[in-house]
Amino acid sequence: MFFLAVVIGFVCMLVLTSIPVLGPVIAGVIAGVIARGIARGALAGFLSGTIDGIIAGALLTALGGTLGGMFGGLYGGALGGLAGAAIGALILLTTLYFGVLGLLGGLIGGALRRSE
Repeated sequence: MFFLAVVIGFVCMLVLTSIPVLGPVIAGVIAGVIARGIARGALAGFLSGTIDGIIAGALLTALGGTLGGMFGGLYGGALGGLAGAAIGALILLTTLYFGVLGLLGGLIGGALRRSE
């Protein structure tokens, strides 16, 4: 049930992140309700918020290295990988933002499900 909560929370996070603060909190609440419990809800909300940033950071590094290698040879691949890693590091701040808001929503959702 916990894995399902993280996956559904992740999908909701992708859809609702266009709403500035309320979207990630709502996605965390959904993950928390599915996870059942305050601690599990908080963890599910946090993971649903951070997985997106982790995937984006890894993909940008790989994409930068691949494109740089195709168009610039060995040095272009190294430069493209570094550029992708730098952009991925900037995503870290966004990842933490979504993770903390997801954690807050997961706490609320877990508390709601626990009170039933």
